[in-house]
Amino acid sequence: MKYVVGIGEALFDCLPEGRKLGGAPANFAYHVSQFGLDGCAISAIGDDELGEEIVETFERVNLNHILPKVEQPTGTVKVTLDSKGVPQYDICLGVAWDNIPLTAEMLDVARQTEAICFGSLAQRSEVSRRTIHAFMDAAPQDALRVFDINLRQSWFTAEVIAESLNRANVLKINDEELDVVATMLLGVPTVPGKLIAEDADKTRAVCRDLIAKYDLRMLILTCGAIGSYVFTADSESYVQTPKVKVADTVGAGDSFTATFVAQILLGKSIRQAHEKAVAVSAFVCTQNGAMPVLPDELKA
Repeated sequence: MKYVVGIGEALFDCLPEGRKLGGAPANFAYHVSQFGLDGCAISAIGDDELGEEIVETFERVNLNHILPKVEQPTGTVKVTLDSKGVPQYDICLGVAWDNIPLTAEMLDVARQTEAICFGSLAQRSEVSRRTIHAFMDAAPQDALRVFDINLRQSWFTAEVIAESLNRANVLKINDEELDVVATMLLGVPTVPGKLIAEDADKTRAVCRDLIAKYDLRMLILTCGAIGSYVFTADSESYVQTPKVKVADTVGAGDSFTATFVAQILLGKSIRQAHEKAVAVSAFVCTQNGAMPVLPDELKA
């Protein structure tokens, strides 16, 4: 068996309409599994009702999972939405996914993994950061290693980002995050939210500099309503974002990453994978929560 793993936070997004299971790596693993691949969510849960609910949900949708129980409570995030459905997060501290223990089962799965998706948030704690690094070190050298950066609040440092990029071969980043990383790691002065909107050539240069500096196979840049790009060292793909009636955008970026990775693993071209990822993430924006069931036509 070849696994496609999301490792990091598994939690509940507490949305205005109610509680929804989420966490970027868990969302990734769930959406990958919808394309017939062996997705696996790795995190930690508390010995509590919310933890049991996560296990029951993953089992109901036949998602492989490794969720050791720890002393800390299962994680929750308070999510508020602006007028366009864009979420703002209030992320609780001292929760289970901050304390993911390394287990023999995880290392066994790592050795059978063909793609890994990880972010910066779960690395805010040394315990989970060590586990994520050990898992990646145990994976095959040719595995896709996707750093879906997901900068949240102040839970990141230049050191964590740089070390993650050194372990990754694909970077997934949005336009606001690119501004932060360009300044933090490349010393490029930017105005938050202005780089992609005002200087497309400079944006391309920053993306290619990151590819070169960290020896990346690909850099995926999402820019909300503007569209999205996939850069390699010598190619570029751009797809415009379709207009849809947005319920919320929670998990849309994770579904994009999962769909893109799934399509690449299924033998599709970068362009084909990019177009499918845009279509799936647009659909997710029309649904509430991060883990809707995809219609058959999107899974084809």
